[in-house]
Amino acid sequence: MMKPKILKNDHDYEIALEYIESLMEEPESEDINDEIELFTSLITIYEDETFPADLPDPIDAILFVMDQQRLKRKNLISIIGSQSKVSEVLNRKRSLSLSMMRKLHDELHIPAEILLQDTQKNSIPEKQFSYKDYPVLAMFKLGYFPYCNKISQVKECFEGIMSELFSQFADRIPKPVYCKQSNRKSEPNMNALLAWQAHILQQVSFDEIADFSLESIGDSFIEELLSFSMHLKGPLLVKDYLQSFGIHFMIEQHLPKTYLDGAVFKSPDDKPIVVLSLRHDRIDNFWFTLLHELGHVIKHLYSETNNRAFFDDTFSSSKDCISMEEQEANEFAMEHLIPSTKVKISELCELSLWTPSKVVATAKEIRRSPAILAGRIRYETGNFSLFSEMLGSKGVKFLF
Repeated sequence: MMKPKILKNDHDYEIALEYIESLMEEPESEDINDEIELFTSLITIYEDETFPADLPDPIDAILFVMDQQRLKRKNLISIIGSQSKVSEVLNRKRSLSLSMMRKLHDELHIPAEILLQDTQKNSIPEKQFSYKDYPVLAMFKLGYFPYCNKISQVKECFEGIMSELFSQFADRIPKPVYCKQSNRKSEPNMNALLAWQAHILQQVSFDEIADFSLESIGDSFIEELLSFSMHLKGPLLVKDYLQSFGIHFMIEQHLPKTYLDGAVFKSPDDKPIVVLSLRHDRIDNFWFTLLHELGHVIKHLYSETNNRAFFDDTFSSSKDCISMEEQEANEFAMEHLIPSTKVKISELCELSLWTPSKVVATAKEIRRSPAILAGRIRYETGNFSLFSEMLGSKGVKFLF
């Protein structure tokens, strides 16, 4: 553990950044989140005192680089797009697009914080995004701002960067449905959840997948999917399988204070996006969360209420769910993972029936991972000290 202190130089600053990065790798807890907030505040204080706030105008910066490198307007055609576009940009009649900014940054090495300034507005617009409302440092470390090399650049251009990120929603601002658990000390950061969702929408926009039909994902689809659980590397087969049915699939680390195991929502072209965070790196949790989200796809995502996003903490007891939809998704997952037609609930509750070898043999008969069956027996008996070595702890993240 690093002792908190005022940062006095760049060395202290870099050490603090590395320490926060190490905290983000730890299992989420109230203490870890508090530690991240404390060191984020120390970093912010140092940046406010060290990094200058005034930035040159983007067009002036382009003209300066052209002069230094002895470039002509024609040399910018490959960057900006055409001779007319070059003329319009340099004469301030056309704003820089994100694509232009990327190329200017990559090829002319103009800092991103300069290019990301809004050159078209004569007055400062009303703030839409407040820096303190988002876990910005965690977002930076996880690649939400790929064209900023330092966290100070993000801070200087925060409004523009966040506007670009949230543009993924267009006019489809989601209606979050959070699986709230009664045993949690603090509420989830809904701003962070929406930023996480926007980042995912940005990532899946590059995927090319099959057409989606709700009717095609019935029991046979689920049964084939769960047969993958019998193999150590089964989780790696999930993405291609789901995408062959028109379902986007992603692994994306959660942000602090989101308490997030998985989520499901629609892409702009109305296809389901299923996301797992692997917050709890266990095989049984991977398959339960995946089936929970698919339960939402089948039962809720295409109901009369449009554009909902389901964010789920599936690690807590299903008894803590206050939403009927969450209970239904839990029941869907539990029934498909261990069908009652193959293993009776009364048997799952009877501890004397189960030994590790019996769990393995039964799991093989029903074509499931032993981790899934072991996790269910723990749940039904209420004895969470059972079969801990069979749950596949740290058995998923290393695959990805």
